[in-house]
Amino acid sequence: MLKLVRAIPASALLLSASTPAIAQAAAETAATPQAISKAEADRMNEMVCEKQEVVGSRLSVKRICKTRAQWADQKLQDRMEVERVQVQRGMKGE
Repeated sequence: MLKLVRAIPASALLLSASTPAIAQAAAETAATPQAISKAEADRMNEMVCEKQEVVGSRLSVKRICKTRAQWADQKLQDRMEVERVQVQRGMKGE
């Protein structure tokens, strides 16, 4: 099972939304295209760690850290592989 290790606490989100100066500054920076692309780039470069169970062991887990962009690419590659296998499997039965 994959589990997300790092997460933003809900209290931090509530604090930032409740502060008017921070909310106003966030709204102003979100309005510019450069800020949006930079914010998105920063988000995609953020490191995210997940714990993955080691196959054949009930207790051992491995911690894997990748950027959000790397996780998204891995998810896409995995999905493409599943679709490729399903298509090939369907053709063999005909």
